Amino acid sequence: MRIVKIYSVVFMWLILVGVAGLLVAQEDTPDWYTMRESIRQNWRILYNQADPNRFRLTQIAPPSNSAPKRILLVFPKSSSAYDTAVERITAAFHNRELNVVFTAVNFEGDATLGEELLREIAFEEYDLIYSVGSTSSKFIYNNLDRISTPVVTVTSKDPVLFGLVDDYGGSSRNIAFTSLDVPINVQMAYLRELRPTLENIAVMYARNNVSAYETQVVPLIDYAAQEGINIIEVVVETQSDARAELQQKMGPAIEIMRSNDPRLDNSVFWITGSTSVFQEIETINSLSLAIPVLSVVTDVVQEGENSAAISIGVSFESNADLASFYGLDILLNSVDPGILPVGVLSPPDIAINFLKTRQIDLKVP
Repeated sequence: MRIVKIYSVVFMWLILVGVAGLLVAQEDTPDWYTMRESIRQNWRILYNQADPNRFRLTQIAPPSNSAPKRILLVFPKSSSAYDTAVERITAAFHNRELNVVFTAVNFEGDATLGEELLREIAFEEYDLIYSVGSTSSKFIYNNLDRISTPVVTVTSKDPVLFGLVDDYGGSSRNIAFTSLDVPINVQMAYLRELRPTLENIAVMYARNNVSAYETQVVPLIDYAAQEGINIIEVVVETQSDARAELQQKMGPAIEIMRSNDPRLDNSVFWITGSTSVFQEIETINSLSLAIPVLSVVTDVVQEGENSAAISIGVSFESNADLASFYGLDILLNSVDPGILPVGVLSPPDIAINFLKTRQIDLKVP
């Protein structure tokens, strides 16, 4: 058994050396990551199409005052939210004039690729790991006994509601959590200001987005049950058919709302953090009549027509900024990640598209 283990480590070393030798500076990026122009001003990407699941970011003009810190970014898939996280994190480290090299790996949420990643983490001497997205954070957390490198989560749902920790104090382990979620009672307090006599909430989510369901839908259902609010679930079953499913299901949802709110004055659509849903905001708006379309994702509020009216939540930028602060504190001040409280943004980020609110005559307090 020991001989097999030694050989596996040597084999892993050969793979990593080979990969490092293949990486060359290119304008291309992998199809699961979009490099923002703001990053290109200070960073170059090292990527080779022969190894599509990884890339490296190095500074164009690195500080020469210290050896580079090595940071691993663990991706589970492609997402514009994750691109935003990388943009904010790299900016924060660059602005602090730290000598940093980022390595990004996409394990695709796959068990086999995840096992390879864990072996790499054990072999490589990374200074910090960012688990990008709820899938990555859950995977890393479930394997913390094999990871000695400090970890910070980013673009991840609430770890308490997701069942990873019991409370919002420190994890007491080698990981610091941040949260993309706002406590439901806080969100509903703002919503009550908009709709004091709220009767119906049509909550929109994707079936396969477990983290959104557990941290955003379930708390809403529980709150509504206590407050006597009717919940209508508009569920996208298949991500690739999201538009067609929304076109099929929004009409019946509106008819349910009419049963106790004939004029639809006390009803709202509530978009969760399911990408396949909120990226169809144009479709949702076209079918929503005069019912306000609200979201927990601030990025769904954009300039122009293709926008939610209001969002009450945590922006990807704010969450990434907080994760950056945690990472810097760990690297520069040797802070134990286990004592850092779950990073919950308070008060929440609120975004308003006044063009949309005027169109539906929604009065903003």
